[in-house]
Amino acid sequence: MLVKTPASWFAHSLRTFPVTPSSPAAFLGFTALSIHLTSCSCTVRLELLQSDTIHVAIVCAGYNASRDVVTLVKSVLFHRRNPLHFHFITDSIAQQILSSLFYTWMVPAVRVDFYDADELKSEVSWIPNKHYSGIYGLMKLVLTKTLPSNLQRVIVLDTDITFATDIAELWAVFHKFKGQQVLGLVENQSDWYLGNLWKNHRPWPALGRGFNTGVILLLLDRLRKLRWEQMWRLTAERELMSMLSTSLADQDIFNAVIKQNPFLVHQLPCFWNVQLSDHTRSEKCYKDVSDLKVIHWNSPKKLRVKNKHVEFFRNLYLTFLEYDGNLLRRELFGCPSEVDHNSENLQKTLSELDEDDPCYEFRRERFTVHRTHLYFLHYEYEPSSDNTDVTLVAQLSMDRLQMLEAICKHWEGPISLALYLSDAEAQQFLRYAQGSEVLMSRGNVGYHIVYKEGQFYPVNLLRNVAMQQVNTPYMFLSDIDFLPMYGLFEYLRKSVVQLDMANTKKALVVPAFETLRYRLSYPKSKAELLSQLDMGTLFTFRYHVWTKGHAPTNFAKWRTATTPYRVQWEADFEPYVMVRRDCPEYDRRFVGFGWNKVAHIMELDAQEYEFVVLPNAYMIHMPHAPSFDITKFRSNKQYRVCLKTLKEEFQQNMSRRFGFAALKYMTAENNS
Repeated sequence: MLVKTPASWFAHSLRTFPVTPSSPAAFLGFTALSIHLTSCSCTVRLELLQSDTIHVAIVCAGYNASRDVVTLVKSVLFHRRNPLHFHFITDSIAQQILSSLFYTWMVPAVRVDFYDADELKSEVSWIPNKHYSGIYGLMKLVLTKTLPSNLQRVIVLDTDITFATDIAELWAVFHKFKGQQVLGLVENQSDWYLGNLWKNHRPWPALGRGFNTGVILLLLDRLRKLRWEQMWRLTAERELMSMLSTSLADQDIFNAVIKQNPFLVHQLPCFWNVQLSDHTRSEKCYKDVSDLKVIHWNSPKKLRVKNKHVEFFRNLYLTFLEYDGNLLRRELFGCPSEVDHNSENLQKTLSELDEDDPCYEFRRERFTVHRTHLYFLHYEYEPSSDNTDVTLVAQLSMDRLQMLEAICKHWEGPISLALYLSDAEAQQFLRYAQGSEVLMSRGNVGYHIVYKEGQFYPVNLLRNVAMQQVNTPYMFLSDIDFLPMYGLFEYLRKSVVQLDMANTKKALVVPAFETLRYRLSYPKSKAELLSQLDMGTLFTFRYHVWTKGHAPTNFAKWRTATTPYRVQWEADFEPYVMVRRDCPEYDRRFVGFGWNKVAHIMELDAQEYEFVVLPNAYMIHMPHAPSFDITKFRSNKQYRVCLKTLKEEFQQNMSRRFGFAALKYMTAENNS
């Protein structure tokens, strides 16, 4: 059942700590550790070795749950002092998102494994469930069968959990289990199972108030010996004869089993699962907020739930929601980790760089691993039957968000965007997007968050991230400040067929123009654009400052062209092009401002792409304040020197790769 795919291979190469009894930790002789808990006034003695691995299982499916689980993981990582092994039961969407996230997060002493939820659906699909979690809300029932047979115990968490203490404290509670106790649960903190919430309310059977399954301690080895699978199935079959469906998913079935077998449960103190449901009585659980250890947002309303202390709870949640995840990449003291070859190779590469080199920071940025959260919002795309679809690719930072709605109005096809944001800015973006009718009406826009790190804007890394998530045969490589002409998506699709893009290496050039006016009456046709060009409302792009960038497009010829025409590469050519999805990626050595697109177009030319200008296509650059990076380029001489150095190194690299054919790039540069 364990997923062993390219997307999850990295789980075994992260800095992890082995869990087998024969591991090196067993011979290190660590003693039990006294941990000073930040949320308590006293010192608690835990019978837990600092290098013991704590196992956590989480069911996670879809785009929104993947976003929620990150906040839970942050809260756990913030307080933890032990190696962690996360077991994610996921659908294909969550696996793609979380595998990429953990791979780029590179947190020491954290191991991640994925289990295919689709393979488990048949185990629980026969149970009718009214809960909003759907079929995935039943999958905790089959963990004894899903998780590795040698795994003896695990903490199971819902995605809407926030930790306010070290999870090792909760893990230590396993030592308090007695007799046949195999389940650690907190009593339900509403009157749901008492059946008195409304007239004719008929809940599933439960022991007293029942138990909440948002936090569960499972003794897997004992559960297997008790034939847990058979136990819960027989109970569910019996109760469904009269109840017809579950209302609270797995929780109803867990409670029905406990009602028949009360000896199975070890009742946890209520502060291990302070429930903020609609009818909660959780405020009776604690006298002071310092007592709290786990907050559970188990209302469909989540942060909007009404509660006496909800402001405190919300602030705790927001702390981790907006917390810089890069700060959690800290080593665990006194706890050796297995060698992570990816990290080791990275450190070796960085150590070979000369720190006294004036361009050291530029060179280092090329190897920086940026934490990446793919598909931050829900994504839906249905491919066309004729395989001509084109995805618009762009990247942006927070100061360009206002362009998103306009681009969506101009381009109806799929879009892949890489956004360079901090954790706090990612939440601002989320609120902005969710408040926009235009953005929320579009399911075919993939938003991929690349988290900020370092002093440069990693423009080509961002482009590569957006390109890697393209799932159409073709892509239009644009920039966020450009508005494509109305109908460009369909025009490019027709050009795919007309110019036999599937069987030839072509880069279709979309001529670029610009306006200096913030309010522009966007031309509806080529004739209207030419009229605005003649009146001085529009200009060819960068006409005033960098003519060479787009001169080879041959705008004079374009004015009267009615058929596509071929142009030759020239020095500093940087058009916006449509290419097949398998085109080369951008060179990561170029960051911030300068040569990031030029190098890519040179690469396409070296790989014998044919540049073809489309006669009835155009895009217009909208005005904006200068970016921080262009300001640095203009004001910082060392910045310009380093860019020149990187450019020369790139050209030398081209010569090595393409030999005599690359000679023209060197001579063209010398003549320009």
